[in-house]
Amino acid sequence: MKVSALPLFVALTAAQTVIEGSSFGHGQTLSPNRDTIPGWQIGGEGHAPQVLSNKLILTPPYPGNTRGFAWSQAPVSESEWSAEFQFRASGVERGGGNLQLWYAKDGQSKIGTSSIYTVGQWDGFALVVDMHGGRGGSVRGFLNDGTTDYKSHRSVDSLAFGHCDYSYRNLGRASVVRIKHTNANLEVTVDDKLCFATDKVSLPAGNTIGVTAATPENPDSFEVFKVVLQTAQSGTAPPAQQQNNNNQQQQQQQQQQPVAAQAQTQQQPRTDQFVDLAARIELVNKATGNIIREISNQGKQSENRHHDLQQKLATKEQVAGLDARLQKIEQMLQTIQRDLEGKDYHSRFNQLQDTLRSSHQTLTEHLQGSVLSAITASTPRMGFFIFLIIAFQVFLAVSYIVYKRRRANMPKKFL
Repeated sequence: MKVSALPLFVALTAAQTVIEGSSFGHGQTLSPNRDTIPGWQIGGEGHAPQVLSNKLILTPPYPGNTRGFAWSQAPVSESEWSAEFQFRASGVERGGGNLQLWYAKDGQSKIGTSSIYTVGQWDGFALVVDMHGGRGGSVRGFLNDGTTDYKSHRSVDSLAFGHCDYSYRNLGRASVVRIKHTNANLEVTVDDKLCFATDKVSLPAGNTIGVTAATPENPDSFEVFKVVLQTAQSGTAPPAQQQNNNNQQQQQQQQQQPVAAQAQTQQQPRTDQFVDLAARIELVNKATGNIIREISNQGKQSENRHHDLQQKLATKEQVAGLDARLQKIEQMLQTIQRDLEGKDYHSRFNQLQDTLRSSHQTLTEHLQGSVLSAITASTPRMGFFIFLIIAFQVFLAVSYIVYKRRRANMPKKFL
């Protein structure tokens, strides 16, 4: 009775089905080619994301100030789904950056390469992994209905509706984030530990899945190993014969599982180690190539500067001409110095002093006589001055006499 009940229970439970158009990393290889991932649009700013056999490098370890994105081309038609997101972040001691997992409407056209701090008006759900809070890292959830402009908002961090602390940098392994959305609740777990959950969020169908990453001057390298979106499909109870067949197959599988598990446990670590080592070597080679190119550019710039300095410096002929002129000036100065030291100018100075003394005496005497004669010549004569005084007095006397006569001849008036 117990054996027949087990397949019945398995058949009645919901089976998880991978949505191929919105998933990658669940197969043997990430992509059949190194240029792109089927069903996804990949791009970036300042760097082209690199597709390897087992991961997608959104941002490189060098240089900084780069952005990368990967957007699914097919919208999710189911309203209930679960997503598994595996990533790894590694970099220098004080590196930084942010990684976003989006479930948004028209994500590629509305969001593109934006982060949660640079995106404008968008509609959907975003899960952000960054160094917010200064506690080694955090995982936060954001919602928007298309009315809030995050880019111009004063405090984007205050818009998070759920969060948990999580130190994700330089772990040496992939971090696993799982998101489960149903009509009843939204749940986020990190490394099989509950991060946050809510029953007040209901996301509509028709949105697209996307991943974006952005780095500052000291960057972190964000690597995405898996984005798998699954949806639940209801099953029906099988007939009794099919149950027996399922029981037999299950018993055979249970017998084969220990052997397969043992072989897989022996091969899987080696395969993972080789793949991880190859990826790291490839990153080191790429970083080394970038450094070599930078050194060659610096060498070319140094050569150009050296050439410019050589052109600005004086030639040998110019230096020789300047040297000859300096020698002539030096010879002239030496000649003047010898003349001054060899000749006695005392007698000439005495003659010059006597000449100046006699000139001063002559000038003084002549100047005194000239000034006196000029003053005498410009002084008015005393006779003319006396004549003016007498004439003025006569004029006054005549005027007085005329006045008296006219007054005496005037008719008298009686009151």
